Amino acid sequence: MTVRVLLVDDQELVRAALRMVITEAEDLEVVGEAANGADAVRLTEELRPDVVVMDIRMPGTDGIEATRRITAGPADAHVIVLTTFDDDEYVYGSLRSGASGFLVKDMALDDILAAIRVVAAGDGLIAPSVTRRLIREFAGRAESVRPRREVEGITEREREVLTLVGGGLSNAEIAERLFISVATAKTYVTRLLAKLGARDRVQLVIIAYEAGLVSATR
Repeated sequence: MTVRVLLVDDQELVRAALRMVITEAEDLEVVGEAANGADAVRLTEELRPDVVVMDIRMPGTDGIEATRRITAGPADAHVIVLTTFDDDEYVYGSLRSGASGFLVKDMALDDILAAIRVVAAGDGLIAPSVTRRLIREFAGRAESVRPRREVEGITEREREVLTLVGGGLSNAEIAERLFISVATAKTYVTRLLAKLGARDRVQLVIIAYEAGLVSATR
């Protein structure tokens, strides 16, 4: 099945580079492009892409607000934030708005394609090479102002798993840490998604931080 992708960036050269890489992949297709958040929301509703690759800093409606509108809207599209990381302080806000993962603008091309596939399959992009550093950096900056979230209706074992997910561990790493099978670890994560109303694994990470299960220094 071909993954339909919408590219959103106010820099035409960035869109052109991403388009060239994506169109070379047999299982990916660029169905549209937008230069601002408002057009991104409109085109998502019109074109119904599977994945929206979203820049954050754009004139008018920025990527955070566009992500919030898209994930709250009728289109079943997943959003990947496009960030420069080093100077972008809005990533935590985009996660809370419903983004399913990240692309860093200077990351390897194969990693960009892999990220799109992972998110299209319904998983959050929790790659240890990117997300542990990224989420801890921005969750740490927001830690003093974020409200404490109460997590109810989960078992003690599920709370353990949520804590490990918040630390950026994969299912295999969780299984090893808790001496359970990978299939069992995956089952726990699936239950957490359902019980906590989380869209994907990235939102579980945010819940873990907001509940105080994981701190920026852990």
